[in-house]
Amino acid sequence: MDLGLDGKVALVTGGSKGIGRGIAEGLVAEGAKVAITSRDQARADETASAIGARGYAFDSDDLDAIERLLDAVTADLGPIDVYIANTGGPPAGDPLEFTREQWAAAQRTLLVSPTEIIQRLVPGMRERGFGRVVAIGSMAVREPIDALQLSNAHRPGLVAAFKVLARQYAADGVTFNTVHPGQIATDRMIDTAGSIEEAEKRAKENVPAGRLGTVEELAAAAVFLASQPAGYITGTTLLVDGGLTRST
Repeated sequence: MDLGLDGKVALVTGGSKGIGRGIAEGLVAEGAKVAITSRDQARADETASAIGARGYAFDSDDLDAIERLLDAVTADLGPIDVYIANTGGPPAGDPLEFTREQWAAAQRTLLVSPTEIIQRLVPGMRERGFGRVVAIGSMAVREPIDALQLSNAHRPGLVAAFKVLARQYAADGVTFNTVHPGQIATDRMIDTAGSIEEAEKRAKENVPAGRLGTVEELAAAAVFLASQPAGYITGTTLLVDGGLTRST
C-alpha cells in the first residue's frame, strides 16, 4: 500500500529512542523528510544520522523553545505536514506525593506543549489541505494505572481536545488521532520491570497475546494514521496492547 508520505515533512518529538525513534524510522522508510527531537542535541544528531532524519534539541517542558524549533524545521525541511506528539511519561509514584512543580511540569509537557505546537501548525496544514497529528498516549487513558497519576490526570485531556479539533478541521483534510501503547519493549518498560527477562515474564502472565509488543508494531499503527489513506480516520484512539485493556 502506498501511504502517500513521500516528500511529506514530519516532526517527531522525543524521537531519539524507543517508540519515537521507531515511528521516525517508519516515516523515513515511507519517503518522508523527518525531524526528530531530543533534549540532548548530540543524541538527536546520533539517531538522526543512523535513520536518515534530521535532529534538533528540544525540551517539551520549555514552552518558549517551540517557536524556535518549528522555525528551524521549516527552514531546513519545509512546512510540517505530520506532527507526532510523543512525550516521555512523567514520573511514577504515590498518587498523593507528587509536588506542585511535578503537576505543573506534567501539564506543560503533556497538554500545553503539544497544544501550542498544533496552534502553530494547523493554519498551514489547512492551507495545503493535508495534515496529520498523532499523539502517543497511554493505556492509562482507558484504565488508570495506580503509580501513573500524572498520566492518568493529563493524558485524557489531550484525547478530549483532539475530539474537538478533529470535528473542527476534518473538512480541511487535517486529522487528529491518538495511539495508546500497552506493554511495549522499550527501555522505560524494561527499567520499570527491572530487567528484560522480568518484563517478558510479566507480559507472558498478564497480556493475552503472551508477550511484549514491539516498537515496530506500535510504530506501524502511528505511521498508518499519519498516511494519506487514513484521511477518513479522525478523532479516534487506537490501542496497541495485545488485548491487555478490558474496557471498550
